[in-house]
Amino acid sequence: MIDVIIAGGGPTGVMLASELRLHGVRVLVLEKDAEPTRIVRSLGLHARSIEVMDQRGLLERFLELGTKYPVGGFFAGIAKPAPERLDTAHAYTLGIMQPVTDRLLTEHAVEVGVEIRRGVEVVGLDQDDEGVDVGLADGTRLRARYLVGCDGGRSAVRKLLGVGFPGEPSRVETLLGEVELTASQETLTAVMTEVRKTQLRFGVGPIGDGVFRLVVPADGVADDRSVPPTLEEVKRQLVATAGTDFGVHSPRWLSRFGDSTRLAERFRVGRVLLAGDAAHTHPPVGGQGLNLGIQDAVNLGWKLAAEIDGWAPEGLLDSYHDERHPVAAAVLDNTRAQMHLMSLEPGAQAVRRLVTDLMDFEDVSRYLTEMIHAIGIRYDFGGGHELLGRRLRDVPLKHGRLYELTRGGRGLLLDQTGALSVAGWADRVDHVVDVSEELDAPAVLLRPDGHVAWVGEDQRDLVAHLPRWFGAAT
Repeated sequence: MIDVIIAGGGPTGVMLASELRLHGVRVLVLEKDAEPTRIVRSLGLHARSIEVMDQRGLLERFLELGTKYPVGGFFAGIAKPAPERLDTAHAYTLGIMQPVTDRLLTEHAVEVGVEIRRGVEVVGLDQDDEGVDVGLADGTRLRARYLVGCDGGRSAVRKLLGVGFPGEPSRVETLLGEVELTASQETLTAVMTEVRKTQLRFGVGPIGDGVFRLVVPADGVADDRSVPPTLEEVKRQLVATAGTDFGVHSPRWLSRFGDSTRLAERFRVGRVLLAGDAAHTHPPVGGQGLNLGIQDAVNLGWKLAAEIDGWAPEGLLDSYHDERHPVAAAVLDNTRAQMHLMSLEPGAQAVRRLVTDLMDFEDVSRYLTEMIHAIGIRYDFGGGHELLGRRLRDVPLKHGRLYELTRGGRGLLLDQTGALSVAGWADRVDHVVDVSEELDAPAVLLRPDGHVAWVGEDQRDLVAHLPRWFGAAT
């Protein structure tokens, strides 16, 4: 009996596996592709995902291979300067291509003891009160206490589970790839400058070693987007959009994506759960997809581990759906809005001009930036202090900084009074007495995902709140 089988070895799956291993959970990741993909669908990490990497001690690996960029300009491609006073210690976007992110997360997962099997496809599942039987394409079967589908927008797990995936099919399609060009840089720059005045779904830019990444609108929507476009198709669309094909040749890879927008009706059915693109798909505008999946994994990991370890309070695992389903729905809405603002229709262009003007107001710019970067999220924990339900940014302490205390993925009581105690929960919650000039609260209780579960200074009130997230005292 394996504790958890994860279907899908992309960033969501391996991040979830690593989170589970922090708590000693036995994890097996099954990935149907025999080799890692070279396709670059994501170009970077947003502020909240950067925070997550810092919380787990992984950020330095990413910083070594990435490039920092300003946070502005991600909402519908509207170029505005980054707002001031963002609620994060990491007010930047980290440019890093998805294959690199995949590799770094996979290396970390293996380091902490995750087993990953490639070339293994899930084709069946049956669950009962004790576990899940997982059928594989080679006819063998495995059994686990839980199964998590992190297997993408065409998720086999979601389909086998029979979970509805309502939404809208793709109405437009975009081609992308990595190619070589014969056109000069001067020609490329001149054409890019002119075409992108109106067509924001077009772009060609160097990525090193004489290779260019291109994005160009397709002619219609393919019946099967898993079939890559041909080089001739790419050339035709470049000519149709930009008046030239730039002499493209020698493609490293070509792919296509649509703007389909769908949200799973449920993220949990019994002992089977969904995360990442298996639970939600949306257009890539704003670069939120990979980041959303990583954040799903961090929300789910400690809750599923608590269930397996036997100390989870009633409803804790269900809170994964309760918290992340609304977040995903909000991302779907903002990508719908961004796609509308990028349309060439006169009405959409009028709304774009209006939004562009509104973003000159600092509060509007900050709101949209925090939405894209997922640092404005507040889970509904009920009324109370303004920090309650929000993740806490990395604050400097007298003896270090907050995120250095979160490496183990446990709960954390940051106590500026020195008068509190987590006796009875010390096996699940760390108690740190320290002070920060940036924390306007006597004490905060953080969940393993960094969200504030309690604020106060009264021991009896703390004891009343600990069981909600960390189970009964021992």
